[in-house]
Amino acid sequence: MPATPEDLFRRLDDLGIPYTNHTHPPVFTVEESRALRGDLPGGHCKNLFLRDKKRNLWLVVADEALKVDLKALRGPLGSSGTLSFGQPDLLMEVLGVIPGAVTPFALINDTGHRVSVILDAAMLKADVLNYHPLDNAQTTAIRPADLVAFIRAGGHEPRILDFDTLA
Repeated sequence: MPATPEDLFRRLDDLGIPYTNHTHPPVFTVEESRALRGDLPGGHCKNLFLRDKKRNLWLVVADEALKVDLKALRGPLGSSGTLSFGQPDLLMEVLGVIPGAVTPFALINDTGHRVSVILDAAMLKADVLNYHPLDNAQTTAIRPADLVAFIRAGGHEPRILDFDTLA
């Protein structure tokens, strides 16, 4: 059974990581979430669940305004061929969330450590970052250093990538 938002908040509390949570109508895309900006200060992000032909998996977390070129990502990720978006059933199996709720917090469900985590270097310069807490009807604000600490505490080592250097 995948973790719930309450499980996530308990984990953050256990790790001593401060956060602020907001409830709102469900949003499924970056575009829909932009309507919430007045209520949610800080950096807003996109989360891409990617796979290659050998079923290597990545969670790419970047500033929402960044245009991510999947072809340019292949080399830096060490991908075997073309990158594509992971199917909803694989997303649920590995990260325990549905499309529209993809988030680095979903790594709490990747107990098999199948997913490699890529974080946008520019995104980490924000004072605070906003992500869904496993539910797209909520947004949780967390400091970048605390996000990295959460990811590491779950046994994942995030790779920081400067997307500006990709061409």
